[in-house]
Amino acid sequence: MGAIFEAIHQKLTEAFAPSRLEIEDDSSRHAGHAGATPGGESHFNVLIESAAFAGASKVVRQRLVYKALSAELAGPVHALSLKALAPGEQT
Repeated sequence: MGAIFEAIHQKLTEAFAPSRLEIEDDSSRHAGHAGATPGGESHFNVLIESAAFAGASKVVRQRLVYKALSAELAGPVHALSLKALAPGEQT
């Protein structure tokens, strides 16, 4: 995995202590589109499950994740598809 993938993994792990974390570099499907980079690591799909999201709305969960990844979203990451769940919730 690349440096951006690793940064996303580390920051989400530190911020949310997830019980489940799946990160997929989806950049290859966006080749030639806006924001795509030749080396990839510009488009990601993330599924994160954490007790930190219990009782929080979908919007609040997204804001928390976006805040944790603010440096990546301001630079190398063009798009992030996010599913943020509390334990026991279904995707």
